Amino acid sequence: MKIIDGIDNVHQKLPYPVLTLGNFDGVHLGHRAIFRMLHDRAREKKGTSIVYTFVPHPLRVIAPERAPKLLTTYKDKIKLIEEAGIDVIICANFTREFANISAEDFVREVLCKTIGVREIFIGANYLFGKERKGSPVFLQELGKSCGFSVTIIEEILSEDSTLSSSRIRTLVAKGEVQEAATLLGRDYSVEGLVVEGAKRGKSLLNTPTANLLTANELLPKDGVYAVTVEIDGKIYGGATNIGHNPTFEDKKFSFETHVLDFDKQLLGKTLRVSFIKRIRDEMKFSGVDELGAQMKKDISEIRNVLKDSAEVQKSKSAER
Repeated sequence: MKIIDGIDNVHQKLPYPVLTLGNFDGVHLGHRAIFRMLHDRAREKKGTSIVYTFVPHPLRVIAPERAPKLLTTYKDKIKLIEEAGIDVIICANFTREFANISAEDFVREVLCKTIGVREIFIGANYLFGKERKGSPVFLQELGKSCGFSVTIIEEILSEDSTLSSSRIRTLVAKGEVQEAATLLGRDYSVEGLVVEGAKRGKSLLNTPTANLLTANELLPKDGVYAVTVEIDGKIYGGATNIGHNPTFEDKKFSFETHVLDFDKQLLGKTLRVSFIKRIRDEMKFSGVDELGAQMKKDISEIRNVLKDSAEVQKSKSAER
Protein backbone atom coordinates (compact mmCIF):
# COMPACT_ATOMS: atom_id res chain seq x y z
CA MET A 1 0.00 0.00 0.00
CA LYS A 2 1.19 3.49 -0.85
CA ILE A 3 0.80 6.34 1.66
CA ILE A 4 0.71 9.88 0.27
CA ASP A 5 1.08 12.65 2.85
CA GLY A 6 -0.83 15.63 1.49
CA ILE A 7 -2.52 16.22 -1.83
CA ASP A 8 0.51 18.22 -3.03
CA ASN A 9 2.43 14.95 -3.14
CA VAL A 10 0.13 13.38 -5.72
CA HIS A 11 2.49 13.66 -8.67
CA GLN A 12 1.05 11.20 -11.15
CA LYS A 13 -2.30 9.95 -12.31
CA LEU A 14 -3.31 6.59 -10.89
CA PRO A 15 -5.11 3.95 -12.98
CA TYR A 16 -8.91 4.33 -12.77
CA PRO A 17 -9.12 5.83 -9.24
CA VAL A 18 -11.98 4.48 -7.12
CA LEU A 19 -12.17 6.57 -3.96
CA THR A 20 -13.86 7.01 -0.61
CA LEU A 21 -13.30 9.84 1.84
CA GLY A 22 -13.80 10.30 5.55
CA ASN A 23 -12.17 10.14 8.98
CA PHE A 24 -12.59 6.38 9.51
CA ASP A 25 -11.71 6.50 13.20
CA GLY A 26 -11.66 2.98 14.60
CA VAL A 27 -11.87 1.37 11.15
CA HIS A 28 -14.99 -0.47 12.33
CA LEU A 29 -17.15 -3.01 10.49
CA GLY A 30 -19.03 -0.27 8.64
CA HIS A 31 -15.80 1.26 7.34
CA ARG A 32 -14.48 -2.13 6.35
CA ALA A 33 -17.65 -2.88 4.38
CA ILE A 34 -17.05 0.30 2.36
CA PHE A 35 -13.39 -0.60 1.86
CA ARG A 36 -14.40 -4.05 0.64
CA MET A 37 -16.74 -2.51 -1.97
CA LEU A 38 -13.97 -0.11 -2.98
CA HIS A 39 -11.40 -2.89 -3.26
CA ASP A 40 -13.66 -5.14 -5.30
CA ARG A 41 -14.68 -2.39 -7.71
CA ALA A 42 -11.07 -1.31 -8.25
CA ARG A 43 -10.08 -4.91 -9.04
CA GLU A 44 -13.00 -5.25 -11.41
CA LYS A 45 -11.90 -2.13 -13.33
CA LYS A 46 -8.16 -2.90 -12.99
CA GLY A 47 -7.95 0.39 -11.15
CA THR A 48 -6.72 1.84 -7.85
CA SER A 49 -8.61 1.84 -4.55
CA ILE A 50 -7.99 5.10 -2.67
CA VAL A 51 -8.92 6.17 0.86
CA TYR A 52 -8.79 9.95 1.31
CA THR A 53 -8.61 10.85 4.98
CA PHE A 54 -7.58 13.73 7.24
CA VAL A 55 -5.00 14.47 9.93
CA PRO A 56 -5.84 15.75 12.49
CA HIS A 57 -9.56 15.09 12.96
CA PRO A 58 -11.36 18.14 11.44
CA LEU A 59 -13.05 19.05 14.73
CA ARG A 60 -9.61 19.57 16.29
CA VAL A 61 -9.29 22.55 13.96
CA ILE A 62 -12.88 23.76 13.56
CA ALA A 63 -14.20 23.23 17.12
CA PRO A 64 -11.56 21.81 19.48
CA GLU A 65 -14.00 21.78 22.40
CA ARG A 66 -16.14 19.24 20.52
CA ALA A 67 -13.31 17.08 19.21
CA PRO A 68 -13.73 13.42 20.25
CA LYS A 69 -11.14 11.20 21.86
CA LEU A 70 -10.11 8.99 18.98
CA LEU A 71 -10.40 5.21 18.96
CA THR A 72 -7.24 4.72 16.94
CA THR A 73 -3.89 6.42 16.63
CA TYR A 74 -2.84 7.55 13.17
CA LYS A 75 -0.43 4.61 12.97
CA ASP A 76 -3.11 2.07 13.86
CA LYS A 77 -5.61 3.58 11.43
CA ILE A 78 -3.14 3.31 8.57
CA LYS A 79 -2.33 -0.29 9.47
CA LEU A 80 -5.99 -1.31 9.64
CA ILE A 81 -6.79 0.35 6.30
CA GLU A 82 -3.83 -1.44 4.73
CA GLU A 83 -5.11 -4.76 6.11
CA ALA A 84 -8.41 -4.06 4.34
CA GLY A 85 -6.58 -4.32 1.00
CA ILE A 86 -6.62 -0.65 -0.02
CA ASP A 87 -4.00 0.40 -2.60
CA VAL A 88 -3.43 4.06 -1.70
CA ILE A 89 -4.11 6.30 1.30
CA ILE A 90 -4.02 10.04 0.83
CA CYS A 91 -3.68 11.82 4.19
CA ALA A 92 -4.63 15.48 3.93
CA ASN A 93 -3.28 17.91 6.50
CA PHE A 94 -6.48 19.48 7.82
CA THR A 95 -5.86 23.16 8.54
CA ARG A 96 -8.08 26.24 8.82
CA GLU A 97 -7.12 27.08 5.26
CA PHE A 98 -8.20 23.60 4.14
CA ALA A 99 -11.45 23.96 6.12
CA ASN A 100 -12.32 27.08 4.11
CA ILE A 101 -12.22 25.29 0.75
CA SER A 102 -15.73 25.07 -0.68
CA ALA A 103 -17.17 21.67 -1.42
CA GLU A 104 -17.28 22.44 -5.15
CA ASP A 105 -13.66 23.64 -5.28
CA PHE A 106 -12.54 20.56 -3.34
CA VAL A 107 -14.27 18.25 -5.78
CA ARG A 108 -13.16 20.03 -8.94
CA GLU A 109 -9.58 20.87 -7.94
CA VAL A 110 -8.65 17.93 -5.70
CA LEU A 111 -10.79 14.95 -6.60
CA CYS A 112 -11.15 15.65 -10.31
CA LYS A 113 -8.16 17.69 -11.47
CA THR A 114 -5.46 16.29 -9.18
CA ILE A 115 -6.60 12.71 -8.55
CA GLY A 116 -8.72 12.18 -11.66
CA VAL A 117 -11.31 10.20 -9.71
CA ARG A 118 -13.60 7.94 -11.74
CA GLU A 119 -15.85 6.52 -9.04
CA ILE A 120 -16.67 7.59 -5.48
CA PHE A 121 -18.15 5.43 -2.73
CA ILE A 122 -19.56 7.50 0.13
CA GLY A 123 -21.73 7.05 3.20
CA ALA A 124 -25.26 8.47 2.95
CA ASN A 125 -24.72 10.91 5.83
CA TYR A 126 -21.20 12.09 5.05
CA LEU A 127 -20.75 15.86 4.63
CA PHE A 128 -17.62 17.76 3.58
CA GLY A 129 -16.27 21.12 2.46
CA LYS A 130 -16.74 24.59 3.95
CA GLU A 131 -19.73 24.68 6.28
CA ARG A 132 -20.26 20.99 5.41
CA LYS A 133 -22.18 21.88 2.28
CA GLY A 134 -20.91 18.92 0.30
CA SER A 135 -23.24 15.91 0.40
CA PRO A 136 -23.56 12.61 -1.48
CA VAL A 137 -26.35 14.07 -3.64
CA PHE A 138 -24.18 17.14 -4.33
CA LEU A 139 -21.40 14.77 -5.43
CA GLN A 140 -23.75 12.94 -7.77
CA GLU A 141 -24.81 16.19 -9.45
CA LEU A 142 -21.24 17.43 -9.82
CA GLY A 143 -20.14 14.04 -11.10
CA LYS A 144 -22.28 14.51 -14.21
CA SER A 145 -20.09 17.39 -15.38
CA CYS A 146 -16.80 16.15 -13.92
CA GLY A 147 -16.99 12.62 -15.28
CA PHE A 148 -17.25 10.43 -12.19
CA SER A 149 -20.00 8.27 -10.74
CA VAL A 150 -21.10 8.10 -7.10
CA THR A 151 -22.29 5.09 -5.12
CA ILE A 152 -24.14 6.17 -1.98
CA ILE A 153 -23.91 3.61 0.81
CA GLU A 154 -26.86 3.59 3.17
CA GLU A 155 -26.36 3.33 6.92
CA ILE A 156 -24.88 0.03 7.99
CA LEU A 157 -26.72 -1.27 11.04
CA SER A 158 -25.70 -3.54 13.88
CA GLU A 159 -28.58 -5.00 15.88
CA ASP A 160 -30.90 -2.33 14.45
CA SER A 161 -28.63 0.53 15.58
CA THR A 162 -26.37 2.69 13.43
CA LEU A 163 -22.80 1.46 13.36
CA SER A 164 -20.70 4.53 14.08
CA SER A 165 -17.41 5.59 15.63
CA SER A 166 -19.24 7.79 18.13
CA ARG A 167 -21.33 4.87 19.36
CA ILE A 168 -18.21 2.75 19.81
CA ARG A 169 -16.49 5.58 21.71
CA THR A 170 -19.44 5.69 24.10
CA LEU A 171 -19.26 1.94 24.69
CA VAL A 172 -15.51 2.00 25.35
CA ALA A 173 -15.86 4.97 27.71
CA LYS A 174 -18.45 2.99 29.68
CA GLY A 175 -16.18 -0.05 29.86
CA GLU A 176 -18.51 -2.06 27.64
CA VAL A 177 -15.62 -3.53 25.68
CA GLN A 178 -17.40 -6.71 24.59
CA GLU A 179 -20.14 -4.68 22.94
CA ALA A 180 -17.54 -2.41 21.33
CA ALA A 181 -15.76 -5.46 19.92
CA THR A 182 -18.92 -6.60 18.10
CA LEU A 183 -19.00 -3.27 16.22
CA LEU A 184 -15.27 -3.05 15.61
CA GLY A 185 -15.00 -6.64 14.41
CA ARG A 186 -12.05 -7.08 16.79
CA ASP A 187 -11.20 -6.44 20.42
CA TYR A 188 -10.55 -2.82 21.33
CA SER A 189 -6.80 -2.45 21.82
CA VAL A 190 -4.22 0.15 22.76
CA GLU A 191 -0.45 0.22 22.58
CA GLY A 192 1.72 1.29 25.49
CA LEU A 193 5.35 1.74 26.44
CA VAL A 194 6.37 0.11 29.74
CA VAL A 195 7.78 2.78 32.05
CA GLU A 196 8.79 2.95 35.69
CA GLY A 197 5.84 2.74 38.06
CA ALA A 198 5.31 2.76 41.81
CA LYS A 199 6.76 -0.78 42.02
CA ARG A 200 4.07 -1.92 44.43
CA GLY A 201 2.89 -4.88 42.35
CA LYS A 202 5.86 -7.15 42.92
CA SER A 203 7.16 -5.83 46.24
CA LEU A 204 3.86 -5.50 48.12
CA LEU A 205 1.40 -7.73 46.27
CA ASN A 206 3.65 -10.38 44.72
CA THR A 207 1.95 -9.65 41.40
CA PRO A 208 4.30 -7.72 39.11
CA THR A 209 2.64 -5.21 36.80
CA ALA A 210 3.79 -3.28 33.76
CA ASN A 211 3.04 0.44 34.05
CA LEU A 212 2.02 1.60 30.59
CA LEU A 213 2.30 5.00 28.95
CA THR A 214 0.05 5.17 25.89
CA ALA A 215 -0.51 7.60 23.03
CA ASN A 216 -4.07 6.34 22.64
CA GLU A 217 -6.59 8.99 23.59
CA LEU A 218 -9.40 6.74 24.77
CA LEU A 219 -9.06 4.14 27.50
CA PRO A 220 -11.98 2.14 28.87
CA LYS A 221 -13.69 3.18 32.08
CA ASP A 222 -11.68 2.76 35.30
CA GLY A 223 -11.73 -0.83 36.53
CA VAL A 224 -10.23 -4.28 36.16
CA TYR A 225 -10.24 -6.05 32.79
CA ALA A 226 -9.42 -9.43 31.31
CA VAL A 227 -7.03 -8.70 28.45
CA THR A 228 -4.63 -10.26 26.04
CA VAL A 229 -1.15 -8.78 25.73
CA GLU A 230 1.07 -8.88 22.66
CA ILE A 231 4.78 -8.88 23.52
CA ASP A 232 7.37 -9.25 20.77
CA GLY A 233 4.80 -10.88 18.49
CA LYS A 234 3.54 -13.40 21.07
CA ILE A 235 0.14 -13.29 22.79
CA TYR A 236 -0.30 -13.74 26.54
CA GLY A 237 -3.23 -13.46 28.89
CA GLY A 238 -3.32 -10.54 31.27
CA ALA A 239 -5.11 -8.56 33.95
CA THR A 240 -5.31 -4.80 33.51
CA ASN A 241 -6.22 -2.16 36.07
CA ILE A 242 -7.14 1.33 34.96
CA GLY A 243 -7.66 4.02 37.55
CA HIS A 244 -6.25 5.99 40.44
CA ASN A 245 -5.19 3.37 43.01
CA PRO A 246 -7.70 4.37 45.74
CA THR A 247 -6.27 1.86 48.23
CA PHE A 248 -2.98 3.78 48.26
CA GLU A 249 -4.64 7.21 48.03
CA ASP A 250 -2.03 8.64 45.69
CA LYS A 251 -4.73 9.74 43.18
CA LYS A 252 -2.30 9.40 40.30
CA PHE A 253 -3.80 7.84 37.18
CA SER A 254 -2.29 4.53 36.16
CA PHE A 255 -2.72 1.95 33.42
CA GLU A 256 -1.15 -1.26 34.71
CA THR A 257 -1.09 -4.77 33.33
CA HIS A 258 -0.09 -8.04 34.95
CA VAL A 259 0.96 -10.52 32.27
CA LEU A 260 -0.04 -14.05 33.21
CA ASP A 261 2.69 -16.70 33.35
CA PHE A 262 5.40 -14.25 32.30
CA ASP A 263 8.49 -13.43 34.34
CA LYS A 264 10.80 -11.58 31.93
CA GLN A 265 11.83 -7.92 32.05
CA LEU A 266 9.33 -5.62 30.33
CA LEU A 267 10.67 -2.13 31.10
CA GLY A 268 11.16 -0.23 27.84
CA LYS A 269 9.13 -2.66 25.75
CA THR A 270 6.03 -1.75 23.75
CA LEU A 271 2.96 -3.85 24.53
CA ARG A 272 -0.42 -4.07 22.82
CA VAL A 273 -3.26 -4.64 25.25
CA SER A 274 -6.60 -5.92 23.90
CA PHE A 275 -9.62 -5.64 26.17
CA ILE A 276 -11.71 -8.81 26.40
CA LYS A 277 -14.09 -8.21 29.34
CA ARG A 278 -14.58 -5.81 32.23
CA ILE A 279 -14.36 -7.72 35.53
CA ARG A 280 -15.24 -5.11 38.13
CA ASP A 281 -15.04 -1.48 39.22
CA GLU A 282 -11.88 -0.13 40.78
CA MET A 283 -12.36 -0.35 44.56
CA LYS A 284 -10.76 0.93 47.73
CA PHE A 285 -9.61 -1.85 50.07
CA SER A 286 -8.66 -1.74 53.74
CA GLY A 287 -5.04 -2.47 52.95
CA VAL A 288 -2.50 -4.54 51.05
CA ASP A 289 -3.76 -7.91 52.33
CA GLU A 290 -7.35 -7.36 51.24
CA LEU A 291 -6.25 -5.94 47.88
CA GLY A 292 -3.90 -8.88 47.33
CA ALA A 293 -6.65 -11.39 48.09
CA GLN A 294 -8.99 -9.65 45.64
CA MET A 295 -6.31 -9.63 42.95
CA LYS A 296 -5.96 -13.41 43.29
CA LYS A 297 -9.72 -13.77 42.81
CA ASP A 298 -9.61 -11.41 39.82
CA ILE A 299 -6.81 -13.35 38.16
CA SER A 300 -8.63 -16.65 38.70
CA GLU A 301 -11.77 -15.20 37.09
CA ILE A 302 -9.73 -13.67 34.27
CA ARG A 303 -8.14 -17.03 33.47
CA ASN A 304 -11.62 -18.50 33.06
CA VAL A 305 -12.78 -15.58 30.93
CA LEU A 306 -9.76 -15.88 28.64
CA LYS A 307 -10.22 -19.63 28.37
CA ASP A 308 -13.85 -19.19 27.34
CA SER A 309 -12.92 -16.42 24.90
CA ALA A 310 -10.25 -18.59 23.28
CA GLU A 311 -12.74 -21.43 22.87
CA VAL A 312 -15.27 -19.10 21.24
CA GLN A 313 -12.63 -17.81 18.81
CA LYS A 314 -11.56 -21.35 18.02
CA SER A 315 -15.18 -22.31 17.30
CA LYS A 316 -15.65 -19.29 15.01
CA SER A 317 -12.47 -20.15 13.11
CA ALA A 318 -13.65 -23.73 12.63
CA GLU A 319 -16.98 -22.48 11.23
CA ARG A 320 -15.14 -20.43 8.62
